[in-house]
Amino acid sequence: MNEPQSRVALIGIVVSEPNSVLKLNELLHNSAKYIIGRMGIPYDKAGVSIISIAIDAPQDVISTLSGRLGALKGVTTKTIYQKLPTENGG
Repeated sequence: MNEPQSRVALIGIVVSEPNSVLKLNELLHNSAKYIIGRMGIPYDKAGVSIISIAIDAPQDVISTLSGRLGALKGVTTKTIYQKLPTENGG
């Protein structure tokens, strides 16, 4: 059986509930083998933290992680996927 095709994606996360950070970090830690890089920026003026996660994983892994993150209280996510070669005409 073939392994699922890996995709590169960017998960944008906005956290407005500090009590969700521990669970958020736990979810990211559990997906560490797929994470290319992570950048977090606290934005005190708006009372949020903005996190970007670059990830290389099968699409179901990415969508599951994004969904679990977005289900946390005070956490909003948006995922941007790379285009597949067939989508680029390549």
